[in-house]
Amino acid sequence: MALIHSRKEKVHTLGQGIGGQSRDGIWLLDDDVSMLKALGRLMNSAGFIVEKFNDPATFLAKLQHAPCRVAVLDVWMPQMNGLEVQACLRRDSPETRIIFISGRDDPPVRQTALDAGAVAFLAKPFDDEVMVQLVRNAAAS
Repeated sequence: MALIHSRKEKVHTLGQGIGGQSRDGIWLLDDDVSMLKALGRLMNSAGFIVEKFNDPATFLAKLQHAPCRVAVLDVWMPQMNGLEVQACLRRDSPETRIIFISGRDDPPVRQTALDAGAVAFLAKPFDDEVMVQLVRNAAAS
């Protein structure tokens, strides 16, 4: 069972994307492309259309062209960590609801993310139904 802490098919790479537009405004960011594909399939099977990014700079640049309602962010990425992306989202897109995913359960990082406004923090591997419900709730709020 995944550790969950909560308060109430397009991959963008450096410079290019694959797939269609996201009418739901649900964006996924993880440097692990296999995780992105799996999470994208999960969200698609739940009826969501998502955009997938494996580069934080490309993810943030997209905010100039489209709204992000819900962001699912990996914490540990090589170029920029998820907490840094969260800070940029708070500044540039304060209405975006953020859900963190992480391969490590790091209590201080989890608390920092939640204190900065994340709606949830899930440790990998997480329960698919829990993730779908969190995204559904975040998109509806």
